[in-house]
Amino acid sequence: MMKEIPNKDILLFKSCLVSVEYPGIESSTKYVFDKLNIDYLISDKQTCCTGLGHYSDIFDQFTTTAIGARNLSVAKELKRPNLVMMCATCYAINKKVVNILNKKDNVREDVNKVFDDSNLSHLKYEKNSFDSTENMFHVVDILYSKKDEIPDLIKYDLSNFKIATHHGCHYCKVHYDDTIGGVRNPQILDELVEACGCETVGFYDHKRTTCGSGFRQRYSNKELSMTVTEDKLNSLEDENVEILVHLCPNCHVQFDRYQNLISEQCGRKFNMIHLNIAQFIALAMGGDLEKVVGSKAHTVPLDSVLKDLKEVEQ
Repeated sequence: MMKEIPNKDILLFKSCLVSVEYPGIESSTKYVFDKLNIDYLISDKQTCCTGLGHYSDIFDQFTTTAIGARNLSVAKELKRPNLVMMCATCYAINKKVVNILNKKDNVREDVNKVFDDSNLSHLKYEKNSFDSTENMFHVVDILYSKKDEIPDLIKYDLSNFKIATHHGCHYCKVHYDDTIGGVRNPQILDELVEACGCETVGFYDHKRTTCGSGFRQRYSNKELSMTVTEDKLNSLEDENVEILVHLCPNCHVQFDRYQNLISEQCGRKFNMIHLNIAQFIALAMGGDLEKVVGSKAHTVPLDSVLKDLKEVEQ
């Protein structure tokens, strides 16, 4: 039985990677949510989850937990108890923060003391005021709960493209019990692509492999990082994939920003573009390639594959 997914009282959690690297993910998410009548709000009071810094050992867990508690207070103040993340790392970070605050009394008390000592008592976290399963979601969860409504909103026929999916580790491999669509052979993205009237290549060699970024690995062990990414790109090219659909902006950076570099290094041309699932659905629903999907932010030009889109036959 699938967990209950909300369609209202949502705080759409802003992501630093989305905002800086691929703002089209946010505009596409809003476009699709509006089409599906999802009730959401974005707040400028919300801050970064610390994800990139946390996983690079710049922010320790206590600091991350305190910042998470502050963001939860923003959601509570706005009466938006359902946090929905566009980034798989924000998703994993915030779920962990809620679990720590609910289960580790000493940590929660220390966090609240920091707020008291800083004259910010209104930010204090009350035990069990949020639940990591009932209040913390990824955008794909919301989209999946509405997948039966998506087909009626499709404008463009993308079924003639070879499409594959990549499910980010921080969605599939961190909080197993809350992952929709399986963790061994994840299917949630494949089912959402199918809701747009398309088929995916399904399972392929290296489908479950990480994108290779590992956050700091991209910089501290670049050769290893790029080798993992190259293996995945080779596997996709073997399937003649033209569009790779993912759910994490960090994976998006790894594939899109480094595809040309890896192509030069290994001497193989990769004929694929990269789209977040919200971008893919927004495009299928008729979202403008530049204004909604945010094509100009991509390193691999989207129009290298997306040419002469045809409307679905009524």
